[in-house]
Amino acid sequence: MIKLNTVGILFGLLLLFACKKDNVDADKTDPVDSTPLPGGNTTWWRPVAGISFDWVLDDITPSNTFSSDVVDVDAFTTTAETVAALHAKGKKVIAYLSVGTFESDRNDGALLPKEVIGKKYDEWPKEKWLDIRQVDKLKPWLNSRFRMIIKKGFDGIEPDNLDSYDNETGFSIGVADTKIYIDYLIKLAHDNGLSIGQKNVNDLASEYADKFDWALTEDAFQQGWQNEMTAYIKLNKPVFATEYTDVTTQKTFQDEYCPKATQLGFTAILKKRDLDKWLYKCQ
Repeated sequence: MIKLNTVGILFGLLLLFACKKDNVDADKTDPVDSTPLPGGNTTWWRPVAGISFDWVLDDITPSNTFSSDVVDVDAFTTTAETVAALHAKGKKVIAYLSVGTFESDRNDGALLPKEVIGKKYDEWPKEKWLDIRQVDKLKPWLNSRFRMIIKKGFDGIEPDNLDSYDNETGFSIGVADTKIYIDYLIKLAHDNGLSIGQKNVNDLASEYADKFDWALTEDAFQQGWQNEMTAYIKLNKPVFATEYTDVTTQKTFQDEYCPKATQLGFTAILKKRDLDKWLYKCQ
């Protein structure tokens, strides 16, 4: 009996140690650190129009290969080792990051006070809109997210969900509020050596083309607003125009959208809506 109890105790201690070790490793991967960022940078990656692009939000590893010059991947699930491996293959790496919604499946939600969390984002049930008017209350959360991508070695950030002014958020957010928030995000990125792009919000393109470093669109050709993004090309900044297979066939993409994209100087790709590794480029 004593031997059995001893074995049981030893097993329990080993299990507890293993659990603690796993938690430490997880914390090292994506630590939550809300302290202010150092800033002071004056240089960052500034891509030029025509550079090739891919966008994958599937989990990827250091062994994955990509044919494009630029790869846009998930900021949380992509490790520093994977970013370094992509750099070694000559790629620039963008971090996909929501800046406009609370995400229940991320580890940093506790940094957001309850009063800034609004209605559910109907299309994405794990997300809720944020009150971007209260920038000071969002700063600890933003600092932690930006610090994570800086530590992992990303070259830039894709700031998702900038369009709260055009959605039912639970807050009275207007375009003017969005511009104030965007200005803060651009400065935060550039001051810390990160490139940052405009994600959709096409009605702001003419004003923000000289502030953002590139643009990323979804279904612009299918919805007919691609010409609103040409201000970027005039500044030799890339427009990564992504169309989706659930609304655009490969034939339509190749025969109709690719000639238009070439004429406009856009980098156009066709992807599945879940942004897995499948990719079709203009031929």
